[in-house]
Amino acid sequence: MRMSMGMQARQLQTQKLAPKMIQSMEILQLPTVALQERIEQEMSENPLLEQQDVDPSQPDEGDDELPTKDTRSENEKELVVDNDHDNKEDFERLQNMVSELPNTFDESFKRSANRMSDEADRRHDLMANAVSRPESLNDFLLHQLAEMDIDDDVEQLAERIISTLDARDGGYLRTPLADLLPAGQSDADLEVAERALAIVQSLEPTGIAARDLSECLMVQLNRSFPHYEEMSTLIRNHIADLAENRLPQIAKATGFSIDLIQTVRDELHGLNPKPGAAFMETYVPNVTPDIILERDDDGEFKVRLDDDRVPTLFISEYYRRRLQDPKATAEEREFIKNKVNSAQWLIDSIEQRRSTLTKVSQAIVEHQKRFLDEGPEAIEPLKMQQIADKVGVHVTTVSRAVDDKWMQTPRGILPLKRFFVGGTQTEDGEDVAWDTIRLKLQELIDKEDKSDPYSDEKLVEELKKAGMTVARRTVTKYRKKMAIPSSRQRRDWSLSKKD
Repeated sequence: MRMSMGMQARQLQTQKLAPKMIQSMEILQLPTVALQERIEQEMSENPLLEQQDVDPSQPDEGDDELPTKDTRSENEKELVVDNDHDNKEDFERLQNMVSELPNTFDESFKRSANRMSDEADRRHDLMANAVSRPESLNDFLLHQLAEMDIDDDVEQLAERIISTLDARDGGYLRTPLADLLPAGQSDADLEVAERALAIVQSLEPTGIAARDLSECLMVQLNRSFPHYEEMSTLIRNHIADLAENRLPQIAKATGFSIDLIQTVRDELHGLNPKPGAAFMETYVPNVTPDIILERDDDGEFKVRLDDDRVPTLFISEYYRRRLQDPKATAEEREFIKNKVNSAQWLIDSIEQRRSTLTKVSQAIVEHQKRFLDEGPEAIEPLKMQQIADKVGVHVTTVSRAVDDKWMQTPRGILPLKRFFVGGTQTEDGEDVAWDTIRLKLQELIDKEDKSDPYSDEKLVEELKKAGMTVARRTVTKYRKKMAIPSSRQRRDWSLSKKD
């Protein structure tokens, strides 16, 4: 093989996205709330952008000086600065639109007093409605510890133990006590650590700082319980068998009857296996629907974008006029030209988002009409490619349009992605969504004989009788996703036939 070095010219065809296309895709992917934030950011960076805030709760006063979404002139809808020409025609159009203009050039973008007042009110409302941070597990335990009269060395170790506890893990102590002591600890130090741990475990919630499930439940036991001895035996020696519902093995090892074991197990269910979980912060998103689904006079579903809070943007007439001012410097003109392009791209992207999101949402609704009318069991298989073909866009456009978007429907506020589900075919060739199969699976398990519950193989057979051909591994996968125990764990031994 001959190797050589040299220069070579080649022709390559590559595809690059224009900045305008990239911005359009970014704007399309934003939900309404994020779009409002993006507009505020753009307005702070581009003084040529002005907005008309639309409050749907206030009647239209017919202010002719402000453009509206439906009455903007043709000149305002399109303004693209051509850097290769002098743009005389564009500038003449802009000049004709100007009524009264300021006599001086103010380089700073000043917001109106009303707008600043409205923004201040919105920020005040956000602060007033903000949810206060709940007390953490560590703070709750430290407050209790501070009220106790204990030695300083024990208190320091107790604080160290508390610092390792995590509410997301249920409040268990996962760090060995020896690791919480300095190097070269003595037996006396370990004894102090054990005392500190006992103090922490005496705090509320009961069972906190346990090293495993058995210790957690034992700390919560009270000798006043009716079956204290039996509960202790099961917790100490048969906790895994209880979890797997192996009651006959427990009965054989302990001599307890099946009925007694089930009674004790029911009592154990009253204990808390994760005492620290109550302090886990749960994030509940404040969902704002981007699309409203309504019925028209003919009873048909029609979508409407809930973007009344998205302001109408237009390019400042003052800066349009400034381009015609002979006193404007070359740098000034260049700055305004660039900002005009940026502003027009943003306006066009928002309009394109509105159009695309409306078409995609309407196509989804038309496909899933039975789901909206009849409920989850009537949902039909739907892929994004089907909507893309129907609307006439690329599948990635559909993906961006439905990403993090919500629709207000007669069945609640649902994410647009909820309408896209996979499926299979029945023996008759009819498409069936996986959601429908899961509902049927739940129905079969709810109605099964608990003395002899269906195995996964048996569930496959029962689904096939209903016209749904599904593999056993698929049944197992969905059963686990639905948090349904195995057939052995679902078995009620008190109902089983005795040999």
